[in-house]
Amino acid sequence: MSSDDQPATPVVSNPWAELRRHTAARIALGRAGTSLPTAPHLEFQFAHAKARNAVQRELDAEALARAIAGLGQETLPLASRAGDRVTYLQRPDAGRSLDDASREMLLAHARGAEPVDVALVVGDGLSAHAIEENAVSLLAELLPLLARHGLTVAPISIVRQARVAVGDEIGHFLGARMVVVLIGERPGLSSPDSMGLYLTLDPRPGLTDESRNCISNVRSEGIQPPRAAQKLVYLMLEAFRRNLSGVLLKDEEDAPASLAAPGGRNFLTAGD
Repeated sequence: MSSDDQPATPVVSNPWAELRRHTAARIALGRAGTSLPTAPHLEFQFAHAKARNAVQRELDAEALARAIAGLGQETLPLASRAGDRVTYLQRPDAGRSLDDASREMLLAHARGAEPVDVALVVGDGLSAHAIEENAVSLLAELLPLLARHGLTVAPISIVRQARVAVGDEIGHFLGARMVVVLIGERPGLSSPDSMGLYLTLDPRPGLTDESRNCISNVRSEGIQPPRAAQKLVYLMLEAFRRNLSGVLLKDEEDAPASLAAPGGRNFLTAGD
């Protein structure tokens, strides 16, 4: 066979390029000399601008309240002690507790109200965009599941300039057995719309992260709201059943029955 008859070898300009369709990570960007090509450079600047905008923009709490009202739920408009976005970003501690007016509103609501199983809190966090994109969709999936399991729910709190820990104070004032916080997560360059879900059993001021369970990356390109709601309800029911939350409560929903440990133990320590 002559060399002219040899099958042609396909030319692959960049073997990493094929991997780009499997991930949103910034890989296989190429180079122009010692720099990025123009197109990836502009894409990076655009992604960085979207992340900055997600952090800095204010939540449209009124529009969110109207959307939640469309689900048949009452809302409570609250705010943290961080009075504006600049203070919120510079003083994380101020976002972890309510301002005086919000505390008075919660106390007034709690007077004469029956204790509830769950307090739902929606906070802007570090991405109001994430909340506006995902919170209502998640609640639309979550609320029927809670009703199906007979769990009572307090009016949904919408908190401006919120950090996760503000939910513990809200749950405590509302007399809830558990608090679930929906909050915008710190945006990445490929995920300015990521929402986190945090649940805490027996909420009260002063708790730390070890008392909470988290489901992260709730968004259309991550854990989609229907699946996130299912995982959340599983953890909530397990928290009530085992009377614990946080580091002792593991997501064993997909684990084989032989690995799912009873009580306060988990499959990582089942052999101890």
